[in-house]
Amino acid sequence: MLEITPAHYMVLSAALFMIGVIGVMVRRNIIIIFMSIELMLNAVNVNLAAFSQQWQHVMGQVFAIFVIAVAAAEAAVGLGIILAFYRNKETVNIDEMNVMRW
Repeated sequence: MLEITPAHYMVLSAALFMIGVIGVMVRRNIIIIFMSIELMLNAVNVNLAAFSQQWQHVMGQVFAIFVIAVAAAEAAVGLGIILAFYRNKETVNIDEMNVMRW
């Protein structure tokens, strides 16, 4: 039977993080970009939980819960901004967001 080690979790986390980075860099839809940022935050949470289990210390899980709370706040504020922008411009394309510049 194959034992799952922290290295397996690190590979999974790295893959999720890279998918998130590629999503942020390539896509122009702001909702897809927010989803990619959430994917990167979840990759960090996988690492925190894996190392917390390896070192038998609860601090990694506490940090993961803190990251989840920050991600929820980011999603609420971000979706509010997207909704306000969509009401003004009727698009969610990031190239059209020059209205937020000075």
